[in-house]
Amino acid sequence: MKLPGQEEFDVYSAHENVTTGELDSGPGSGPGPDGSSDTGVPKDPLLFIQLNELLGWPQALEWRETGRWVLFEEKLEMGGGRWSAPHVPTLALPSLQKLRSLLMEGLVLLDCPAQSLLELVEQVTRVESLSPELRGQLQSLLLQRPQHLIQTTRTRPCWGSARPREASRDEEALLKEQRLNSLRQKLPPGAEAGAVLAGELGFLAQPLGAFVRLRDPVVLGPITEVPLPSRFFCLLLGPPTLGRSYHEMGRAMAVLLSDPQFQWSVRRACNLYDLLAALDAFLEEVTVLPPGRWDPTARIPPPKCLPSQHKRLPSQMQEVKGPSARRCGSPAEDRHGHPPQAPSPELQRMGRLFGGLVQDVRRKALWYPSDFLDALHPQCFSAVLYIYLATITNAITFGGLLGEATDGAQGVLESFLGTAVAGAAFCLMAGQPLTILSSTGPVLVFERLLFSFSRDYSLDYLPFRLWVGIWVATFCLVLVATEASVLVRYFTRFTEEGFCALISLIFIYDAVGKMLSLTRAYPIQRPGSPAYGCFCQYPDPAGNESQWTRTKPKDRDDLLSTHVKTSRFFPSVVRKVLSDFSSVLAILLGCGLDAFLGLATPKLTVPREFKPTLPGRDWLVSPFGTNPWWLSVAAALPALLLSILIFMDQQITAVILNRAEYRLRKGAGFHLDLFCVALLLLLTSALGLPWYVSATVISLAHMDSLRRESRACALGEPPSFLGIREQRLTGLVVFILTGISIFLAPILKFIPMPVLYGIFLYMGVAAISSIQFTKRVQLLLMPAKHQPDLLLLRHVPLSRVHLFTAIQLACLGLLWIIKSTPAAIIFPIMLLGLVGVRKALEWVFSPQELLWLDELMPEKEGSTPEKGLEPEYSFSGSDSEDSELMYQPKAPEINISVN
Repeated sequence: MKLPGQEEFDVYSAHENVTTGELDSGPGSGPGPDGSSDTGVPKDPLLFIQLNELLGWPQALEWRETGRWVLFEEKLEMGGGRWSAPHVPTLALPSLQKLRSLLMEGLVLLDCPAQSLLELVEQVTRVESLSPELRGQLQSLLLQRPQHLIQTTRTRPCWGSARPREASRDEEALLKEQRLNSLRQKLPPGAEAGAVLAGELGFLAQPLGAFVRLRDPVVLGPITEVPLPSRFFCLLLGPPTLGRSYHEMGRAMAVLLSDPQFQWSVRRACNLYDLLAALDAFLEEVTVLPPGRWDPTARIPPPKCLPSQHKRLPSQMQEVKGPSARRCGSPAEDRHGHPPQAPSPELQRMGRLFGGLVQDVRRKALWYPSDFLDALHPQCFSAVLYIYLATITNAITFGGLLGEATDGAQGVLESFLGTAVAGAAFCLMAGQPLTILSSTGPVLVFERLLFSFSRDYSLDYLPFRLWVGIWVATFCLVLVATEASVLVRYFTRFTEEGFCALISLIFIYDAVGKMLSLTRAYPIQRPGSPAYGCFCQYPDPAGNESQWTRTKPKDRDDLLSTHVKTSRFFPSVVRKVLSDFSSVLAILLGCGLDAFLGLATPKLTVPREFKPTLPGRDWLVSPFGTNPWWLSVAAALPALLLSILIFMDQQITAVILNRAEYRLRKGAGFHLDLFCVALLLLLTSALGLPWYVSATVISLAHMDSLRRESRACALGEPPSFLGIREQRLTGLVVFILTGISIFLAPILKFIPMPVLYGIFLYMGVAAISSIQFTKRVQLLLMPAKHQPDLLLLRHVPLSRVHLFTAIQLACLGLLWIIKSTPAAIIFPIMLLGLVGVRKALEWVFSPQELLWLDELMPEKEGSTPEKGLEPEYSFSGSDSEDSELMYQPKAPEINISVN
């Protein structure tokens, strides 16, 4: 029997001792992509495991790569000549038991000093049971080059051959193929390899097992498809048996090495018993599926988020971690497995007037130069384009609806100008420059109520609005001086959901009402005539209905944003572009259909010249106009209500944007942001421009477009989230471009108003569907057997969940009733009353129940949640179905609970 391999290995040995640095790999002990694990201990180098299987007995023996692992398994699909999708590996329990027996009787070398594959093979084959002839044959076999299915970045997949070659040319080509392997780009610097060789040999009388941990990682020639320094080597050979027992044992060894806790233990093992103890610890946590209840050939896709590993830590690792281990396992963990966080420095009282503002200015001044230098990155250019389109879409939409709400006193031109001026000024001065200022739903509702009040009592609207703005700016400055921003710690999800639900329902109600009013001004014709609705379209053969009545409430914008992003069609880049620009595409689609069909729809009112929308007024609003002088004092009452609304809208958004999940390095500026908003309210009131506060939706999109992720990640694992690219330039450029867009007025007049109604209908439906409150309302109508497996249902009785939901529904109904009466202008006070209602719920629900249904409110300054209130099971980050506002590292889709 001829065993090729020895003659070609001698030539390849010139290449295998390449240093780690020459392979662009970091030192063997370097950290992983993010430098540290979720357990607080520096990560060991990422381990790439490859299974080479011996095939062809008894004819022509050859090694062939049949599997590879990092966190998940990829199988070689022989017939298709490709790698399978990464999946969770499943093992048969006997394979683990046989592997343990083979390791117990085999050779275990820890901290082996071998510096090449040849030296390693010589040490592995020094077994007394092997005769010199068998030892020579086995050495030649182990030195034979395996076949790899290598997918290079420039060529199609190709097989490496096991036949002898001309060394001078073919070995160089093979090394070049390994370097061009696309898999190499997915592995971080410092990654190491582990090789598992398994198979059946007829000339072996008894099984041969060997496990080797190299003292210094070294590249073992062509044994792995990626030229990484190898740390582990495992050999599992034996006589032919029924089934594929050695193949399964090889898979079991590879799966063990891919397990973080087993790998941590094996790297620090001192003898065979430590190795077996690590394997036994793995077996203790194995989940067994009964036969006949599951198909073993089924492939389980990787989970979206991996569970936290800290509860699996070996006792030695907990000792290494010290305080961090006790913190991770402390009873004060929250329901997502994170330790409680003390209030941020921005929310600590300084005890003097404007003390918080002064601290914000000092803190942000240190970062001001870097706020511009950090923007010198190509990612910022794409962020500018994305947020610019979202901003002008928002300006067009709110400008058109504001024009209708104020009977033309304000319009699209004021919306563009105000957005540009206020946004640019805020980006230059604010404490959190990632925030995007915009007109928001709550403020639009208040503007409409204020105009209705002025019209009903025959008041001159803009002068009255000016005095309201002056008083609001004054009240906001008082809030800044007294450091009232620290009160945002009491805004829990109960308050946020009530705020979001009310505004969302107002959006939906108004959008549907406007579209119904079109049926009177532009009556829907019988079949054969155009139809009017959210997106004006041809009637279908079944009849003539408006778009909003023919489809689900989510319109085409939502369809593009949700279904396209998760679709299997098109590359991920195309899907992301379609999803990111869905609002713009929806407007363009509606405008195109309207122009193509020549429909007589109402269009957006846009002035033809650069002058205020209201004829006959100057840019500066007169302080009194036709109003009596005492109205300037009486305006303090509605201004007080608007101050409460702006404080809640601004600060709830600021809390969301500055949460710890986003890993912001430069800190927040709650007091400074509110100070800037107060000054801009004064400016926009004097110019008759819309009022602006932080817009949650666009601000979250801005942060999402600037997120930093690790370039290298395990196969099947989402990229690691590294933080946000914090800077001021993207927002500044966006608002400068928005100001230039004022000259697009001749084009904007072709936008049909039904399209804008559709956008607002979508905004309302999308916002209300993203909160936990909506899911709990759905539970009221679901039989228990059909209810989703929400985490809160595992820890809170269903009757208590329904009681909490009923209280929220009652509060929402009361807010809606007040909004629908002449007393609607006081609804901001009722929103603030939600905080009091939430505080009162502590007498009805236990802290454990509130921990799952909402959040715990701080008892006093700097207090943390009471110990002993942790959930029975903790999960990492964003794996909870009911978690809101949690940053998703992989998905650009962000659940929104406000606006």
